[in-house]
Amino acid sequence: MKKNRIFFLCAALAFCMAGFAQAPKQIQAQVVFKAKASTGEGSIWNSQRNSLFWVDIEGKTLYEFLPEKKTCRHWSFDRMITTVVPETPNTVVVALQNEVTRVNLDNGSTETISPIFDDNGKLRTNDGKCDPEGRLWVGTMGFGAPHGQASLYCVLSDGSQTTKLIGVTISNGLVWTKDKKYMYYNDTPTGKIARYRYDAESGDITWDGIAVQMKPGEGSPDGMTIDNEDHLWVAQWGGFGVYCYDPMTGQQLAKVNVPAPNVASCAFGGANLDELYITTARSSLKPEQLKKYPLSGSLFICRPGAKGVDANRFGADH
Repeated sequence: MKKNRIFFLCAALAFCMAGFAQAPKQIQAQVVFKAKASTGEGSIWNSQRNSLFWVDIEGKTLYEFLPEKKTCRHWSFDRMITTVVPETPNTVVVALQNEVTRVNLDNGSTETISPIFDDNGKLRTNDGKCDPEGRLWVGTMGFGAPHGQASLYCVLSDGSQTTKLIGVTISNGLVWTKDKKYMYYNDTPTGKIARYRYDAESGDITWDGIAVQMKPGEGSPDGMTIDNEDHLWVAQWGGFGVYCYDPMTGQQLAKVNVPAPNVASCAFGGANLDELYITTARSSLKPEQLKKYPLSGSLFICRPGAKGVDANRFGADH
């Protein structure tokens, strides 16, 4: 009997210790640039310029945050801008409302690379990233987010494009693993992170199941980045933070707490890629929410104890 009691006590202790070990790490983000972005999105670190690019979609503005000066350069457009990726030291590629465009950062000139189907103004582009071979993957969403009306496209440097997914509602959050075998993707209203097998040579993807299921009350998956251990860092709209997951187990490892309800994107940056930048949004918040969370729309930062990977550049074969 004594041995049985010892066994059960040890088992109970092991269970408690396991539960304690699995408790997500809590991290606090701090504001690094105060702004009132309607929808701060698309954050990405540009190692060629040692700066962070991000966009305000409804504000039709591209921002470049300069860490040393703690300020932003900006470029304004006549349409919504939803995605930005690095290309050369003086050019970036952006997704405007209905096209992929090259922007010269020195003089502000633009050059259309490829149109994106907008169904006579019913759709617009949304989040996008370059894959390890330099192809730009950019998705769409319908105004008002009608179910299943959007798609995910892949655009090459010569302007040609292919449709990768259809039946999407709000296309978001693309990342690839360091071994180039998997792609993770968010269709925001599903509340899930999907995993696809990825063929780097052809760019083909094959459904491989659900990696993460969001918990009730923690928001919906929006922008996403990946660290050098292939853990996912997910900005969760309505979730007051960025959540870190092990995509092979679905376990939540950490949460970065942000004093804004609608957290929209995140990106590792800094000289060592150990700083996590986070964008937020003011759109859809009620006056009483804006009063309670006045920093909504600002850019935040933290050091989460993880390191990111360098962003893939448009047209660059890595």
